[in-house]
Amino acid sequence: MFPDAFDAGHVPGTPVSFSAPAGASETPAESAADIASLGGRQGLVMIFTGAGKGKTTAALGSGFRAAGNGMRVLMLQFIKGSWHYGELDAAATLGDNFQIRPMGRGFIKVGGAETDPEDLRLIHEAWAEAERAIQSGEWDMIILDEILYAIGYGLLDPEAVARTLTNRPALLHVLLTGRNAHPSLVAIADTVTEMQERKHAYQRGIQAQRGIEY
Repeated sequence: MFPDAFDAGHVPGTPVSFSAPAGASETPAESAADIASLGGRQGLVMIFTGAGKGKTTAALGSGFRAAGNGMRVLMLQFIKGSWHYGELDAAATLGDNFQIRPMGRGFIKVGGAETDPEDLRLIHEAWAEAERAIQSGEWDMIILDEILYAIGYGLLDPEAVARTLTNRPALLHVLLTGRNAHPSLVAIADTVTEMQERKHAYQRGIQAQRGIEY
């Protein structure tokens, strides 16, 4: 349960004010563990991975829930960029509480002899933006959409990502999506959900459609 502290005076990235339970000290908690023990908020690393549909959708749902609780949410889309997705318009209705920034060009070239320099440049720019956002204190939740694909394709160092997440502000939630979550990221995550495909409409020849896939 969230304390009744997400109001206009709440500064993202700072401890949430709340009344201590009966018998607990009124001294402000100094660590995420102390805050959690008093029933407050603690920043989490969450991963949505697997071959099934729903990874970005799950992260968006978490983001909209957070925004509805007065939290400021940023989604950085590491690959998406060339299409106009429905979530962009939905997030816009929430104003500054939910920002989505497409950072890619909609695809990554893989399977060739060399990595496309443009893909490498865009991924590194997206990660630099992510690092700035994580340390900025401006956000309560940051979603790194499809970053696991970039790591899986060898475009981004998983150990560097793990270090940044480990050293993030204590109350910041960070969500990562994409297939084949790297073991070093799974190891530091608080929650890992793997989507498993049992059936998919495309197996019956049904193409991706607006409002479902984008």
